[in-house]
Amino acid sequence: MSQYLIEPEVPGGFGKNTLGRFDVHPPIVEKLHLEFDGWLGDDLLETFPCFLVSEHLATALVASKLSGYNLEAVELSTSDMFQELQSERCLPRFSWLQITGHSDKDDFSVSEKGILLVSRKAMQLLQKFQLTNADITVYKS
Repeated sequence: MSQYLIEPEVPGGFGKNTLGRFDVHPPIVEKLHLEFDGWLGDDLLETFPCFLVSEHLATALVASKLSGYNLEAVELSTSDMFQELQSERCLPRFSWLQITGHSDKDDFSVSEKGILLVSRKAMQLLQKFQLTNADITVYKS
């Protein structure tokens, strides 16, 4: 099965309302609050170890029946830096893309280094959306 590693745009970091265990690696996030410092427009985002998808991409994922993920709610906010540099930028709604899959079995999984790993089928869907700022490479196991 062809697979791809994706390192998405990182638009900010954990907000003050994020809950989880940060004394382990990777952190275990139970409630995600993403505070945007900036946004370059991609539909797939990351703040390690969490991934987010735009509302349009989330809708396409649900319709696609791809495996290895759940979509959950995420709290969003903007930092002072965002307000200063991109105050006129309107953020779309995002969902938390929780990865539950296993490599070589599901369409979405995470590599041993915590990088998003997707099947060729998932990559075909993702390429219909903006991923301009993501690093994408063919996965060699």
